[in-house]
Amino acid sequence: MKTSFTVVKGSVTMARGFRAAGMAAGIKSSGRKDLALIVSDAPATVAATFTTNQVKSAPVRLDMQYMVASGGVARAIVANSGNANACTGKIGRIHARAMAVAVARRIKCPEEQVLVCSTGRIGVNLPIVKIEAGIKKLLKTVSRGGAHEAAQAIMTSDTRPKEVAVRFKLGSRAVHIGGIAKGSGMIHPKMATMLAFLTTDAVITRAHLQRALSAAVKQSFNRISVDGDTSTNDTVLLLANGAAGGKPLGGQALARFQVALNFVCLELAKKMVLDGEGVTKFVTVTVHGAMNERDAEAAARSVVNSVLVKTSWCGGDPNWGRIMDAIGYSRAKVREDLVDIAYNGVFAARRGVATKVSLQKLRRSVKQPTFTLDIHLHLGHGRCTMYSCDLTEKYVELNKGE
Repeated sequence: MKTSFTVVKGSVTMARGFRAAGMAAGIKSSGRKDLALIVSDAPATVAATFTTNQVKSAPVRLDMQYMVASGGVARAIVANSGNANACTGKIGRIHARAMAVAVARRIKCPEEQVLVCSTGRIGVNLPIVKIEAGIKKLLKTVSRGGAHEAAQAIMTSDTRPKEVAVRFKLGSRAVHIGGIAKGSGMIHPKMATMLAFLTTDAVITRAHLQRALSAAVKQSFNRISVDGDTSTNDTVLLLANGAAGGKPLGGQALARFQVALNFVCLELAKKMVLDGEGVTKFVTVTVHGAMNERDAEAAARSVVNSVLVKTSWCGGDPNWGRIMDAIGYSRAKVREDLVDIAYNGVFAARRGVATKVSLQKLRRSVKQPTFTLDIHLHLGHGRCTMYSCDLTEKYVELNKGE
């Protein structure tokens, strides 16, 4: 569908009826912002996706319960960075609920209408007294101008906040979708150490909202990889408060909403890869001509998660043999004598063997900060695009611990 929206400055408070704030509550020793709050003035319909990791943090498990208990209605999201509240046992569950209760009491809503998120170090108890004091202060400062501070407050190893907003018309009404996200390391398809909070003033049923979010996540957050690790805390939340008015979206209006939501999610996902830990290259990998979409995705995932492939990108080395190896051990059907591989449209291999293109020409493509990798399997019509990056010495430096 043709683009029918306008990118505007702002994020989660661009949609009418939403306020936000962020502050330093003392969770991080650095003094950086570490506590964020997003509030809807009216009860909002909510959709969500959560980590596929079997080890789930206390906030993830709590939110999954609250989604059922509330009937898919939310008034607020409270999130902290600097501490994942994962693998913290019973006390972690108590602390996650305490965060929800601290907000709910002050905005006068049921606790299950407050969703809780955490990100940071695993296995450490939350400083809940500091967080509860911070929540009290945040509720006095939430405003339409507080979205940027909220985006800063959910950052961990991120170097910059991630924000996107769009506006589009449905008849005479303007509808908005905005989002903030965090994610830099432990990023892998099926989501990872990432949080994304999305808001819209559209009127939309819960079923349509969930289907729209699931579709948007599939082509965005589930199509990125920094390091192949899937986290305990990843969460995407979408709140729709209906402040734009009108009838619930359907037909062409719903299709336009989907296009806009896809864009917002994909832009946030790309910002995560671009801000990956130690990243110097942003790579768009597309597998064409697989037997089906499942095979295309399997081959693409195998390539973007290969350490050998990612380190070759770091060195500017167009080592297409490592790509052949990666698709070969994937679950996809592959015939090596049919495979074509191209960097920025320049073919390094055709029908499974090297072309006569000079190594220097191929290196010029791979040395670029942004380049494309196209893999043609010539077995069917399956196609998948994923977004990834190189793996550098800086990544090791950032993650080796103290």
